Amino acid sequence: MTMRAIRYDQFGDYDVLHLTDIPKPVAPSGQALVRLTVAGTHPQDNTARWGKLPPGAVKPFPVTPGTVGVGVVEEPGESGPAGGSRVMISGGRYGIGVDGTWADYLVADPAHLLPLPDEVDDTAAAALSAGAGYLTAYLALTELAGFRPGGTVLAPGSGGAVGQGGVEIARHLGASLAVTTATSTAKAELSRAAGYEVIDLTRESLRDGVARLTGGKGVDVVLDGVGGPITGQTLGALARGGTLISIGYSAGVQADINVTDLIWKVAHVHGFSFSLFSQEQVNSTNAKLLDLVVSKAITPLVDRVFPLEQAAEAQRHLIEGSPFGRVLLGL
Repeated sequence: MTMRAIRYDQFGDYDVLHLTDIPKPVAPSGQALVRLTVAGTHPQDNTARWGKLPPGAVKPFPVTPGTVGVGVVEEPGESGPAGGSRVMISGGRYGIGVDGTWADYLVADPAHLLPLPDEVDDTAAAALSAGAGYLTAYLALTELAGFRPGGTVLAPGSGGAVGQGGVEIARHLGASLAVTTATSTAKAELSRAAGYEVIDLTRESLRDGVARLTGGKGVDVVLDGVGGPITGQTLGALARGGTLISIGYSAGVQADINVTDLIWKVAHVHGFSFSLFSQEQVNSTNAKLLDLVVSKAITPLVDRVFPLEQAAEAQRHLIEGSPFGRVLLGL
């Protein structure tokens, strides 16, 4: 029996991705087999496909991308969710260290399978996990930043996973101000319509916008999922004793900073990686996030769902199309 899978056999641009029929996998002893229904796209899929991760990080070719997804357990492992359970992929190195979710079936470690509440449909669960913005924001604020109710948070990039997830999680945790940024007035209007406080960078600078919203004090925490020029700007927008957490680099890996912003603000800077957290922490946090979706405390947004065979177009749309919400693959 065969299944469909998106693969690439060499590093390169979107055109190295191709749809192919391959044998349906057989789960080794102790592993589970999941029939996928919705998969997420992630900037890291793009970074891996270009060969820009450290040597040896990506499995030998061919590679099936896809870091996250949702599906139904077809063959349970020795532990974990029972057969027929709807599950979300929670953790693991899928799409990079092992074949990922851009396929009809996935062989998964049962420890990486989190049962879904009946109230959360597959698309909503995939939107929650795609880009890992909500999970990142929750762990970054609670475990790294020491965030307390009443604090202020800036999560740049209103259309991205960390920008949207950062604002919603900060508000849930009791932030007095949670703000994002937009690189166009149209995206700023979408952000406001979604209920986000947003700085329109076509109308004022990031530092001026933060000063306006905080009465000149600056923000307590920055969740920087953008990188590039934004990093130095957000460092300058911190309050005294504030914390910048570097999460992603979609706008570039080089940042210019003013060293006095570090010194005079007594700033703290952390790098974020999921390797800092145990599988138990990841699963328990994802379970909390699913409960927040059920209670409508957070609402992951979907920009567009592409069919599996259009995976290359989906990845291009994520990276170049300036989506407002998550980009998913329907299987």
